[in-house]
Amino acid sequence: MMMENGMMNNYDGYPDGYMEQEEEWEREGLLDPAWEKQQKKTFTAWCNSHLRKAGTGIENIEDDFRNGLKLMLLLEVISGETLPKPDRGKMRFHKIANVNKALDFIASKGVKLVSIGAEEIVDGNLKMTLGMIWTIILRFAIQDISVEEMTAKEGLLLWCQRKTAPYKNVNVQNFHLSFKDGLAFCALIHRHRPDLIDYSKLSKDNPLENLNTAFDVAEKYLDIPRMLDPDDLINTPKPDERAIMTYVSCYYHAFQGAQQAETAANRICKVLKVNQENERLMEEYERLASDLLEWIRRTMPWLNSRQTDNSLAGCQKKLEDYRTYRRKHKPPRVEQKAKLETNFNTLQTKLRLSNRPAYMPTEGKMVSDIAGAWKGLEIAEKAFEEWLLSEMMRLERLEYLAQKFKHKADIHEDWTRGKEEMLQSQDFRQCKLQDIKALKKKHEAFESDLAAHQDRVEQIAAIAQELNTLEYHEVGSVNARCQRICSQWDRLGALTQRRRQALDDAERVLEQIDLLHLEFAKRAAPFNNWLDGTREDLVDMFIVHTIEEISGLMDAHARFKATLGEADKEYQAIVNLVHQVESIVKQHQIPGGLENPYTTLTAHELNRKWSDVRQLVPQRDGTLAAELRKQQNNETLRRQFAEKANAVGPWIERQMDAVTAIGMGLQGSLEDQLRRLKEYEAGVYAYKPHIEELERIHQAVQEGMIFENRYSQYTMETLRVGWEQLLTSINRTINEVENQILTRDSKGITQEQLTEFRASFNHFDKNRTGRLAPEELKSCLVSVGYSIGKDRQGELDFQRILAVVDPNNTGYVSFDAFLDFMTRESTDTDTAEQVIDSFRILAGDKPYITAEELRRELPPDQAEYCVARMPPYRGGGPPGALDYMAFSTALYGETDL
Repeated sequence: MMMENGMMNNYDGYPDGYMEQEEEWEREGLLDPAWEKQQKKTFTAWCNSHLRKAGTGIENIEDDFRNGLKLMLLLEVISGETLPKPDRGKMRFHKIANVNKALDFIASKGVKLVSIGAEEIVDGNLKMTLGMIWTIILRFAIQDISVEEMTAKEGLLLWCQRKTAPYKNVNVQNFHLSFKDGLAFCALIHRHRPDLIDYSKLSKDNPLENLNTAFDVAEKYLDIPRMLDPDDLINTPKPDERAIMTYVSCYYHAFQGAQQAETAANRICKVLKVNQENERLMEEYERLASDLLEWIRRTMPWLNSRQTDNSLAGCQKKLEDYRTYRRKHKPPRVEQKAKLETNFNTLQTKLRLSNRPAYMPTEGKMVSDIAGAWKGLEIAEKAFEEWLLSEMMRLERLEYLAQKFKHKADIHEDWTRGKEEMLQSQDFRQCKLQDIKALKKKHEAFESDLAAHQDRVEQIAAIAQELNTLEYHEVGSVNARCQRICSQWDRLGALTQRRRQALDDAERVLEQIDLLHLEFAKRAAPFNNWLDGTREDLVDMFIVHTIEEISGLMDAHARFKATLGEADKEYQAIVNLVHQVESIVKQHQIPGGLENPYTTLTAHELNRKWSDVRQLVPQRDGTLAAELRKQQNNETLRRQFAEKANAVGPWIERQMDAVTAIGMGLQGSLEDQLRRLKEYEAGVYAYKPHIEELERIHQAVQEGMIFENRYSQYTMETLRVGWEQLLTSINRTINEVENQILTRDSKGITQEQLTEFRASFNHFDKNRTGRLAPEELKSCLVSVGYSIGKDRQGELDFQRILAVVDPNNTGYVSFDAFLDFMTRESTDTDTAEQVIDSFRILAGDKPYITAEELRRELPPDQAEYCVARMPPYRGGGPPGALDYMAFSTALYGETDL
């Protein structure tokens, strides 16, 4: 409200000297003592209406300004300027100095103070004090009122006349009698705020009611304090003109800013609505990003875990859990990731269009962070599946080795049963010579048998070692049993040596040998070992994965069957030895001659084992034939998977190429591109049954333990990744095209301009990646007519452009950013300065604003939004003062909110 220094001092026709005016009125008998009372009350209320902004007030106008402190504070509040630092002493000269500082400030504003001195104010001269306050009111509250180039008083009077013209019983001709009945005050309020007063119910015959109504409404709803006393106005023949002018000027200032406040409020509402929507998108992005990253964080330990119970069943259950994860748990997260990227791109587009800074997610939630986490998830999935398959192969081999160990250990323990007692026997002590020799030969046969079993013991130890290496889950019992066998084997060796030494000692005395029994023992022992080994081989388990492997086993089995003729001859020869023994014993009647002293083997045992071998051969034939059928079925599954995969894989690649071509803007208008992308999206979802059928075939392949397929280069994992990438590419391209349409429509560019921008962008996008490196961007800008010098200034200009199109410093520029740069300078956008000016109007030119003012001028939700986010004012305002400047600059990213 303050006028510039040096302005002409014409205060509504009043003389420059207030005291001269007072003396003139006194001489003419016009100075009513009631006026002084009215002035005192009005001026006190007017001063308090401003001092309350600084958290203080006055009660007695002639006393409270005597020390000059509140007078200086009043001038600072109404002028918005800072006065010299006041003296804090309580002596008279301190008070005079403070009042002089205030009077000097008033004089500096072009106001001539005649006959008003600091001593009169300090002495509490009421007339001088009222004169000084009236001078201040004229200068700071009334002087700036201008209507049709009239003086302040005339302009204020004309304003009242115009505003009250339509109202009956109101005829404003002056600032004393025209306002006595109160209708003029009510008319001014009703003209601007008809919702506050029902003018039709007022009567000229009820001046007291009219005045109270106007004063109460103005104080309650317009923040204009009650400055006049209705009884004084009614009972005074001619009310004080200055008191009424002071009060009416408050109406003028209150209503003058109504239109400005409405405009300012609308602008703020618009800005805040955009900001609230952007914040909603930011909060949704943060929520989706947090949820997706938290899901990945929870999933990664499970995928990275390599713990099993070391059993094949447990590993198969883990594989089934992984299938469930791929079918049920991951697909919704793929959709969530696509939605997250779509929301992020839409938010960035809206921020650019509303001249807001680019959105930077919180640390760890950037799109690149999510993409990195997702890539880590996919790598973990692939590694987890490969580990599961290799673990199943390992556990399958472990089960095979464990069964083989048990089988061989059972045979060995069956063979060693009773051997220690036999070797420790002292039976040769009472034998005759021939018996001793027989025992010796028998012992030699046992040593031969023992040596033949050495390989079996080594095989058992080797299998146990491999089970340890492969971490078999029951390795403890295997090691214990292996240790028992090896310890027993060592004892058998030591006992054998001791018994042989004992027999050698007895041989010097006893020399008789039974060649026939010896021959039987020598031939029967190897044949028996052959029978044991053959039986083991015929029942031995095997693992094959191809037709070639089973064919190799069948060929080896065929070669084995070709040797059965020679084995039968050997069997007949050994049995013939037994027959010879029986013949000799029968012929010579040798006591105990049927007992072979050289071996425990009998013809009956050999016959039993030989019969077992003859029965096991056809059983082995059946087992190999069944395995051959299984491998043939596996081969069929391989071919089925390859046939389907070799069709699906190229189809996905073709769709990816087509979507990429559309995304490069090479095919028609943006609407055509969007339509084609929607068609491709529908086609892709219609193609999903082929993927599901391929999943069913793949499940059968895994259940058949098929680990390789030479008929196709595609694996189920590569097809899954390709399918997910295709869906993501379509969604991302649709979002990009929609954002380009939004940019085109909001910026008002033509399709031809957009086509030209796209053609230039694609020309320099040599790799068809959808983005340009800095040097490619520079060439593209030059091609569309943008001038970039080759000197240092040109490089600085280009770096400024890079800061706009690549705010996150990623090292590349997308087409959306390029398009936004080419069109953004022609748009009409809001600025922080405009918002600050709007808030300043609402605040009545104060550097701060209060919550009450916000709630009075703005809609409830917008007002509460500002109150919740606006920082406190630090410049010394009243309690609860808010800093609208910091809030406005923060809206546009110029400071931190």
